[in-house]
Amino acid sequence: MRLDAEPVDYALVALYFVFVLGIGLLARQRVSSSIDFFLSGRSLPAWVTGLAFISANLGAVEIMGMSANGAEYGFPTFHYFWIGAVPAMLFLGVVMMPFYYGSKVRSVPEFMRRRFGTGAHLVNALSFATAQILIAGVNLYLLGSIVNVLLGWPLWVSVIVAAVIVLSYITLGGLSAAIYNEVLQFFVIVAALLPLTLVGLHKVGGWDGLRDKVAASPGGAEQLESWPGNALTGFGNDFLSVLGIVFGLGFVLSFGYWTTNFVEVQRALATHSISAARRTPIIGAYPKMFIPLIVVIPGMISAVLVPQMIEYKQAVTADPGYTDDVTYNQALLYLMKDVLPNGLLGVGLAGLLAAFMAGMAANVSAFNTVFSFDLWQQYVIKDRSDGYYLTVGRVATVGATVAAIFTAFIASSFSNMMDYLQTLFSFFNAPLFATFILGMFWKRMTPTAGWTGLVAGTGSAIAIFLMHEAGVFELSGQGASFVAAGAAFVVDILVSVAVTQVTRPKPAADLIGLVYSETPASMRTDPEADTLPWYQRPVLLAGIALVLVIALNIFVG
Repeated sequence: MRLDAEPVDYALVALYFVFVLGIGLLARQRVSSSIDFFLSGRSLPAWVTGLAFISANLGAVEIMGMSANGAEYGFPTFHYFWIGAVPAMLFLGVVMMPFYYGSKVRSVPEFMRRRFGTGAHLVNALSFATAQILIAGVNLYLLGSIVNVLLGWPLWVSVIVAAVIVLSYITLGGLSAAIYNEVLQFFVIVAALLPLTLVGLHKVGGWDGLRDKVAASPGGAEQLESWPGNALTGFGNDFLSVLGIVFGLGFVLSFGYWTTNFVEVQRALATHSISAARRTPIIGAYPKMFIPLIVVIPGMISAVLVPQMIEYKQAVTADPGYTDDVTYNQALLYLMKDVLPNGLLGVGLAGLLAAFMAGMAANVSAFNTVFSFDLWQQYVIKDRSDGYYLTVGRVATVGATVAAIFTAFIASSFSNMMDYLQTLFSFFNAPLFATFILGMFWKRMTPTAGWTGLVAGTGSAIAIFLMHEAGVFELSGQGASFVAAGAAFVVDILVSVAVTQVTRPKPAADLIGLVYSETPASMRTDPEADTLPWYQRPVLLAGIALVLVIALNIFVG
């Protein structure tokens, strides 16, 4: 597949890259310490970090993964936003950010070390670092795919070129370069996907035309109802399907990702106060609610408008083992090729490049922080100068990018990228959330329980995945990931509770700022919070967002 790009499209893409590298060069001037490089000197305003918070997630997961899900499943994909994201983002802002920011930790694994000691810290840091390399590979693979279809270069050349571009601005300016580029990328992504959605709807006959065509396509009218979502979960029973979505996706996977994933939390830690840190994910929740309208809907349009996607969906529905060069991951690219005129095509390409660069940059900037502070400084070489760890961070950035080049080709073997990503989340995020939430609200939980619960939870998720791959049980869609996540959460809790009964807890004095019951209210609140105008008060903003997302679930679902 080649996109019919003209000189004006290439010029728009080139202009975008000039801005990206320019931001990296400007941000470099502000980097004089490791805190500047890894946490932007804790000085950024909430609206900047809020947009960066959502843009960091607006990579392959959102753009290609969710459009692929839209093409394959339709409306049930909305659950990833309205059930599987917004509630957890609000919980992070209202409940958990005061602990992260108030304790002055530089990363989520550092919080684990203070709460549980080095055992849980090492397990968490290693699993997080591994996950970021794998997920960065997803973004890099898709970024390379865009270069491949635009220029016709071999995929491996495209992947390496894409990696060099991202590496250049992260190495120059650290987190500030990533965050300010993410703000730029957010607007570029919206500018690209909104016209694509509107033009696509026009081509398909408007909203009514889309509904009629989707209802007549493989999968039928079920694709126009978000509940019970049987095709998405793979469960034939409606109750089990709803339970899988609410517990597996809405609670375990969602809260596990949004509340403990340092890629996201890092953006909030870069703000100037607790109130700003709390507002960061809450501000991000507002655009997050409406992202599916410009991501999922184009995927649905592609599946009923683009001949290649129509043929692929018919073939794979009739024979689930069917393989072809066309996959659901390409739904958005085929739609762009078919409906966007030159000029708008260049904006669309810049938007996709922006999305994948934002995602990969977020993964790499989080990796270099955890590698430098939580692994290298903690376990390899301690007590060196700040400049030394700044250099380690830059070297780690290069290493992570090189590793992502290799993991990019693992991602290439999945026809729907969300299958791969949900599998990774069930391995790494679900057990971490269980350990985190239990340790934050139960002061009796011991350090030994912290790391044994994590290992047992991760092991159970991997066991479920292997059993599914071996054919011990069959679930279509992403149901196996929901089951694996639920098993990881439950096993982690059970093992943690059991081990706590026979091991020694930390003294209460060591839990101040780490456990809710032991932390004074003064440490969990911003002393200037009462003077803030209503539109800057985190709890009120979260309440409004919660009402909006409930309304969306009711009226659209």
